[in-house]
Amino acid sequence: MIRPLGSLLQLSERPVIRTAALVAILAATALLLWRSGDQPVTDTTNAELRGPAEPDGFVVDGRYTEYDQAGNLDVRFSSPRIEQFEDGNLTTMEAPEAELFGDPDTLPWKVKAEHGSLLQDSNLLYLTGNVRVTRQIGQRTATLETTKLTLDNDQNIIYTDAPVTITDNVGVTRSKGMKAWINDRILELNSQVEGRYETAR
Repeated sequence: MIRPLGSLLQLSERPVIRTAALVAILAATALLLWRSGDQPVTDTTNAELRGPAEPDGFVVDGRYTEYDQAGNLDVRFSSPRIEQFEDGNLTTMEAPEAELFGDPDTLPWKVKAEHGSLLQDSNLLYLTGNVRVTRQIGQRTATLETTKLTLDNDQNIIYTDAPVTITDNVGVTRSKGMKAWINDRILELNSQVEGRYETAR
């Protein structure tokens, strides 16, 4: 039902309607005054995602694949968090894992660590914390463990001066320092080499 404007004005002059309207206005004013004392709401999602190091750029759940000039798979890499810093042209990685491919007919070297940092100017990748390199050759699996390892991407070599432990199907070898050529499948142990081997039965 539509009431004429005069009827609405008459309703507004009634005490019950005026009181109800006054109560509604007072309630709304009280609510606004109460809310104005609250701390401003800020969205911390972006700050949390960026992290305390405040990198210039970052990637979450990063995956990277590289092919050589012939189109063969060269490197497959992943990390739950990668941060890039323009100062020093540095990239850091959490829990990096990589597969390094050499000859297309061979299985890749698998590398994982707790932390990694890439100096982009020199193309050197430094891995630290429970570094583990696994290599499958036929039926043999060899695992190298150390505390730090450097990967030279330009030369396709890995090396360290820290103690290393190499375990395979026939025994355990320990050494202080090592160098490996990925493409040529050559491993050189530096010093203090000792090993325990079991003969095949």
